[in-house]
Amino acid sequence: QVQLVESGGGLVQAGGSLRLSCAASGSSFSIGTMGWYRQAPGKEREFVATITSYGSASYADSVKGRFTISRDNTKNTVYLQMNSLKPEDTAMYYCAARKPLRAKNDYWGQGTQVTVSS
Repeated sequence: QVQLVESGGGLVQAGGSLRLSCAASGSSFSIGTMGWYRQAPGKEREFVATITSYGSASYADSVKGRFTISRDNTKNTVYLQMNSLKPEDTAMYYCAARKPLRAKNDYWGQGTQVTVSS
């Protein structure tokens, strides 16, 4: 079993930056692609970014050019560097991980709140 713990959320002004971290523990050899998702109040959870175990990244159009996902396989940790934040980025951000070769997420973290003030 894999446990995911997010950190790094907080309150920031529009235009500011935050860096989220997600550390995986447990059966880390069971982890393939990792990613970030977010859910704003009254909205469905949406894809933000994913990164494969080889470092290939994908982004939602809404965050391209502003967010960067990375991972450190030696630490079983994935990061989300968020720059030029906008009020519409306000949401609970969740870390997710998949078992190798899986297309769906198998593990989820508890989430970390990001609030961007205008």
